[in-house]
Amino acid sequence: MVFSSLSFLCVFLPIVLLLYYLLPNLWVKNALLIVVSLLFYAYGEPVYIVLMIFSTIINYLFGRLLETEHYRTRKIVVFLTVLINVGLLLVFKYLDMIIETINRILNSDIPVQNLSLPVGISFFTFQAMSYVLDVYRKDVEVQKNYFNIVLYISFFPQLIAGPIVRYYDVQKQIVSRKTDVKEIAQGFRRFIIGLSKKVLISNTVALAVDGIFSTQMDRLNILSVWMGAIAYLIQLYFDFSGYSDMAIGLGHMFGFNFLENFQYPYISSSIKEFWKRWHISLSVWFKEYLYIPLGGNRKGKLRTRINKMIVFLATGLWHGANWTFVIWGIWHGLFLLLEDILPIKKIPKVVTHVYTLMVVCIGFVIFRADTLADGALMIKKMFLGWEFSKGQMQVALYHLNPLFLLMMIVGIVGSLPIIPRLKAKEITGTQKWEVASGLTYICSFALLILCMLSLSGSTYNPFIYFRF
Repeated sequence: MVFSSLSFLCVFLPIVLLLYYLLPNLWVKNALLIVVSLLFYAYGEPVYIVLMIFSTIINYLFGRLLETEHYRTRKIVVFLTVLINVGLLLVFKYLDMIIETINRILNSDIPVQNLSLPVGISFFTFQAMSYVLDVYRKDVEVQKNYFNIVLYISFFPQLIAGPIVRYYDVQKQIVSRKTDVKEIAQGFRRFIIGLSKKVLISNTVALAVDGIFSTQMDRLNILSVWMGAIAYLIQLYFDFSGYSDMAIGLGHMFGFNFLENFQYPYISSSIKEFWKRWHISLSVWFKEYLYIPLGGNRKGKLRTRINKMIVFLATGLWHGANWTFVIWGIWHGLFLLLEDILPIKKIPKVVTHVYTLMVVCIGFVIFRADTLADGALMIKKMFLGWEFSKGQMQVALYHLNPLFLLMMIVGIVGSLPIIPRLKAKEITGTQKWEVASGLTYICSFALLILCMLSLSGSTYNPFIYFRF
């Protein structure tokens, strides 16, 4: 995290929680959360705290300007909102990509700027922009208290890697919320589950992923490439869903209820279903603020398909300033359009499930690759890499250690909705379920100890989505 993980667990979080529950009223509690959130962000990148404050001020002012009923003024305010917020992303995230692309096309020599990427800029910019757009659409009332907007945009649990929280979903919680011991305990358990996903599962399989993707292509074969690709499915899911779990858990500790961001995406039977389960907050954001304003499905089949491709192009670009992300977004968009044409619902589910995992897996190889050329070579190896020289087999077998295999098994099992299905069998209210639920708190403390031991003995390994 922005703080070192152990510092966050052992110092920052306990002190913040203690102070929060000692303070007498919600106004003072919110003031504390604002201060610690800004300190949290400034600790890693002090310079960019100015950018964060600028974002809060400008979007607060735009919200206030929308109090007018003058149609043209409201349109201008929305235009400026999008222009400035997207402009910040273009400057700090995409400027070098744009310059490098122009240099390649025109054979020019424009110098790149090498601006460091503000952590979580894509997340807090989208949140800030959604507030103003919701005010414009009159989905929410204008917030006249500037500090409530600061808390909404800067709240540290989900500040730097999501989920993307809409103001609509938390506006009442900012000014009125309560917590009890049970909710705090549930939040702490959820936080530990997320931390364990990251530290114990994602970080472990990441060693194999990083090793394979950094190996020279002629030393890889079909076995090692598929092992790296499948391991990356596990790494990315448990890294990102782990952070979302941590954010949701921390939210509960402070009385906030954030919406779920993942719903077991790897059980999907179509790409359409996958995007209803993967990074839900981003999918909802693009649907609400890009797809629907473009016309959605209201302007004929051709326009609907164009709108979907624009959304997935933007989705890919949102993830990073690299053409690998853009092609990854287009890849998913093309299969989504294909599913609109083909009768996918009539195909046996086992077939569509395999198809979906294959599309997602190949897509994530492109996503993970440093360049499009590397991604293309990796995919080629996945289907044509039938070489089994001694050196190639050594690469494949090197990473197959017991800990990696154990975490892969745990990861695959953890990707399945086993617990929700147990709850669905009406055992929730039984004494047996209450005992099992109580044991999960004991297990969570054991997991916390394992995580702290792992963190104390390993190098810093930030969440993948911090760079987005």
